[in-house]
Amino acid sequence: MAKYFDVHPENPQRRTISTVADSIRSGALIAYPTDSCFALGCQLGSRDGIDRIRSIRNLDDRHHFTLVCENFAQLGQFVQIDNDVFRAIKAATPGSYTFILPATREVPRKLLHPKKKTVGVRIPDHVVAQALLAELGEPLLSSTLLLPDEDEPLTQGWEIKERLDHVVDAVVDSGECGTEPTTVIDFSGGAPEIVRRGAGDATRFE
Repeated sequence: MAKYFDVHPENPQRRTISTVADSIRSGALIAYPTDSCFALGCQLGSRDGIDRIRSIRNLDDRHHFTLVCENFAQLGQFVQIDNDVFRAIKAATPGSYTFILPATREVPRKLLHPKKKTVGVRIPDHVVAQALLAELGEPLLSSTLLLPDEDEPLTQGWEIKERLDHVVDAVVDSGECGTEPTTVIDFSGGAPEIVRRGAGDATRFE
């Protein structure tokens, strides 16, 4: 049965955020809010967490997982990025974008796209997500909380708790989230390729 955490959207309770971070370190899979929509998240090296996300969302091994990072310094540890790409991404973060880039050796092999050896990274513009990332001290391995055969992500914490009570360990709720996933930009080939148009303005990468 999932634990339910009601978090203030502008001033997240530190004790609650610390409790959630501790549970992630202990292997918990959580549902949490971002600046685009709710996401599933677990510790970076959690094989069980990866398998559970794949199972909940019915994903194959070609799915790009996302490392949700607190800041640009953290993001730079996990992807290879040249100066031009650096400037383009820096100008759009934090925000509702996911960037696909070649991974460094810091990224577990199980997270990589099997052929491209790439991974998704993003920096959310969301108070609660940022508080959790700061407390955790490392990226959250994440995937949009979009259930199989459904067109839109779940937007209400109570509904997520109700529907995923036995498959996630905790739900962090700070109010209603949006329904649009991030805009996904693939920089793995050098030039930006818009893979998915979502919450972030894609025109800056056209």
